[in-house]
Amino acid sequence: MADNEQAKFLTGNLFRHVTTMSLTASIGLMAIFLVDLADMVFISMLGEPELAAAIGYSGAILFFTTSFSIGMSIAAGALVAQALGGGDKNLARSQATSTIVTGLVVSSIFAAIVWFNLPFLSALMGASGKTLTMSVGYLQIIIPSLPLLTVGMVGSAVLRGHGDARRAMMVTLIGGAINAVLDPILIFGLDLELTGAALASVATRVGIAAAALWPIFKVYGGLDRPNFPHLMRDLAPILAIAVPGILTQLATPLGSAYVTRTMAEFGEAAVAGMAMVGRLTPVALAVVFALSGAIGPILGQNFGAGQFDRVRGAFRDGILFVAVCVLGATLVLFLLREPIAQLFGATGIARELVFLFCGPLALLFFFTGVMFVCNAAFNNLHHPYYSTWLNWGRNTLGTVPLVALGASYYGAKGVLIGQAFGGVLFALIAWVLAYRVINKQENAKKPLGVPKPFVHRTRLLQLFLHRR
Repeated sequence: MADNEQAKFLTGNLFRHVTTMSLTASIGLMAIFLVDLADMVFISMLGEPELAAAIGYSGAILFFTTSFSIGMSIAAGALVAQALGGGDKNLARSQATSTIVTGLVVSSIFAAIVWFNLPFLSALMGASGKTLTMSVGYLQIIIPSLPLLTVGMVGSAVLRGHGDARRAMMVTLIGGAINAVLDPILIFGLDLELTGAALASVATRVGIAAAALWPIFKVYGGLDRPNFPHLMRDLAPILAIAVPGILTQLATPLGSAYVTRTMAEFGEAAVAGMAMVGRLTPVALAVVFALSGAIGPILGQNFGAGQFDRVRGAFRDGILFVAVCVLGATLVLFLLREPIAQLFGATGIARELVFLFCGPLALLFFFTGVMFVCNAAFNNLHHPYYSTWLNWGRNTLGTVPLVALGASYYGAKGVLIGQAFGGVLFALIAWVLAYRVINKQENAKKPLGVPKPFVHRTRLLQLFLHRR
């Protein structure tokens, strides 16, 4: 296309764009997170601590597999937004197609590898005995649906790249509605317990994939017919963002795995309490979780158009938005901490962990939000490996020593305290580095492309496949 008619973020109030994209995205995420929260409440109502603990152990592995889908969606959203910002609709469609095809193929292989190693991975998390059996059975049902989740998340990112916040929101809303209907039916009505929760999750992923693809074909002209030359052409920019994006996301489950294993030393009640906090966090702070994907297209379109003043303004407004949201959410959590604990039926150490999060620890999520905004900046401004190194640093150097120290002094509470404080330093480093990246790109005024080190590696791959 010759103009920028689909690049919606090149004009208008930036804070309004950030707010609109984040709120609409958070509504969809809230639906999914609320269903996850309901899963935990329903399972807790069954009165078996092992069931709640099994979900806690499974959560780290599921996040590990979801990391692949998130990385591919980051690539799709950034590339589509930059292409539209630069006025090239055909390139946007081609790269969307190639990202979906690549994600579908590779996620199938990835899911198969994880599926065959579930007993080992669950035991590595600290699960044993009956809880280990439950965790493996739960994951064996969900893991094969990873390719569907990848298609859905990449499709949703394509919609956000177009600035279509409403339809991107509907993708997750539809998925949440499917899960909300099926959960009580399968868990209680058919008495399938944990198996029912897993089957409902699979149905949700089917719905998400269908809901994402429908508007792409109905509104935005669909996808290109997959062909090998175009796939090879698009492979370099896709991998340049997706690979570091996946590596970035994998850092989080690694850190979570260490935290889960450390918490397991204090008993299954402590693991269950951590799982309750894990389900509560994204519900209470869904807007902040949504911000990373929401602000990316705003940064990407303006970067593609060379409007660096608006890139800098969007980044600044994103940080401000995080501060407002975290302060508001923390206040609500503190006022409702008692009914929240009662909702979970939390007692003993599980109750103490819920109360701990609903107080001072929730405030520290501001720094997690800062990391989300910085990651979006790095991914959309051709420095995705900055996200990788900072997130790995945060989830290793920023997690292992502090969690171990906190556990030794404060027990189960110290595990969560150490994890929360571990992210502060790396968030501050990311904040400073993001401004340096924006200034560097503005001074260089580079055309649309991919990081040079990665170009050389992927170009060799393209030449090899072409000769074959």
